[in-house]
Amino acid sequence: MQKTFSFLTLMFFFNSFFLTAQEMNPAKLEQLITKVADTVEANGNSMRFVYKEAFLICVYDENANRMRIISPIVEREKVEEEQLLNALVANFHSALDVKYALSDEVIWSVFIHPLKELSEHQVLDAIDQVYAASATFGTTYSSTSLVFPGNEKKKDEIGAKKLIEKNKL
Repeated sequence: MQKTFSFLTLMFFFNSFFLTAQEMNPAKLEQLITKVADTVEANGNSMRFVYKEAFLICVYDENANRMRIISPIVEREKVEEEQLLNALVANFHSALDVKYALSDEVIWSVFIHPLKELSEHQVLDAIDQVYAASATFGTTYSSTSLVFPGNEKKKDEIGAKKLIEKNKL
């Protein structure tokens, strides 16, 4: 009896996994982006689009099973040290599924995920979060209204100065 119950439980979980497998692909990705974007320009393995007046890019690689949705925020030279530190704290507390990143001297809002495993909901949510993180850079540094509790001192100048001084050593 115990073996039968265990076998049935195991079969249920396997079936649940395979029935809910997403198998996201570039065609579905482009369809979802086109549904919510103001304009879309597809070129090879990337799509540039405007969402709520913000510029976003989706880049994918089927062979590597990776994708990312990104949005440029500001050039690094225009950002103060305190803003960078606040973005790092936000990566832990308030920029949930997206992160702030620096590449080619530009601060970006970035969502990275395996391509095939994405659900439609996750793609749409990722677009919202990349947009929100970009729009709130310099203020709340958040991708949603949800914030994990923790460091209340992110704007504490003394703490930031100590961190900067520590990094100079």
